[in-house]
Amino acid sequence: MLDSRNNNTLKEHAKSGSACNIVDGEMMCSLKKNGSVCKDDEMFKKIPNLAADSSAPAKHGNVTNPYSLEVLNESAQYILNRINIRPRIAIICGSGLGTLADAVEDKVEFPYNEIPHFPVSTVPGHAGKLVVGHLGQVPVVCMKGRFHFYEGYPLWKCAMPVRVMKLMGIEILIATNAAGGLNPDYNVGDVMILKDHVNFPGFAGHHALTGPNDDRFGTRFPPMNQAYDKNLRALAKQVAEELGMEDFIRDGVYAFLGGPSFETVAELRLLRMVGVDAVGMSTVPEVITARHCGMRCLSFSLITNEAITDYDVEAEASHEEVVETGMRRQEDLNKFVQHLIPCLAREHLPKHERSVSE
Repeated sequence: MLDSRNNNTLKEHAKSGSACNIVDGEMMCSLKKNGSVCKDDEMFKKIPNLAADSSAPAKHGNVTNPYSLEVLNESAQYILNRINIRPRIAIICGSGLGTLADAVEDKVEFPYNEIPHFPVSTVPGHAGKLVVGHLGQVPVVCMKGRFHFYEGYPLWKCAMPVRVMKLMGIEILIATNAAGGLNPDYNVGDVMILKDHVNFPGFAGHHALTGPNDDRFGTRFPPMNQAYDKNLRALAKQVAEELGMEDFIRDGVYAFLGGPSFETVAELRLLRMVGVDAVGMSTVPEVITARHCGMRCLSFSLITNEAITDYDVEAEASHEEVVETGMRRQEDLNKFVQHLIPCLAREHLPKHERSVSE
């Protein structure tokens, strides 16, 4: 962070005609950022917390998001060098849904704290491991635990593993979550396939793609009207029907909120007015980042609790209830995903990428 001395240096630097400003509490010279020579490079070096990074911006990324492609590739290569398969499908397991990763066969596990540059999950119900192996003979990678805004991580850091998985060769992302049910027709234990989302933190300027764009990942302004692939959604519904699960499979809109507190009655009533069916604290930053780098997305929410929209109700939402519901529904979810993965591979991946046995 810039102290008062650094602010004074910034003012002096600006007088020299250089285009400088403050980005996330740090000094950023747009001339240096764009590869030009700063008019007062020596003055720029007076700011100690930037001097070390300013010499190698290509390696360390930018001040807002230090995860450049080169840095993320170190994480990806660490994993790829230790496995003999090349997954094309990734699964992010939400709260209480880590048993999905337990169904992976021939697994190789990577604790997050051993992967270069990876954050560490701090939430109960999130084990903090990357699991690589097979589901139904299909190579997959599973995140057993994710990262949240409310843990103190910026959104670009929450979504950082998605770019690592992209560099590993992932083409399809399945993002699961636990959510509160707002739609009065939903029951606890239902599974909602996401058809759209509302990114409320984005309204306030908190976004996974904030900061200078790296065109090697994707365009500056990615469209989101088809964030959730309609063909993948249709296939998921078809699999659910074949398994006799259509009675608890829903289709709806998910709202992403920052957390960690659960929502007030007034907030939930507002969300329902704008067409939200379920509400949670994850998934959207990962989906936005995945779509930005060209991955196809399928997401579903396990409805773990009923959102309380009546002031006279004395019950309260709790994280323990979320995890407990996930455990009760785990057998059905495991069955659903284990049947879905081979169908996704067969219908949406080239034959040579479906399985190492083919």
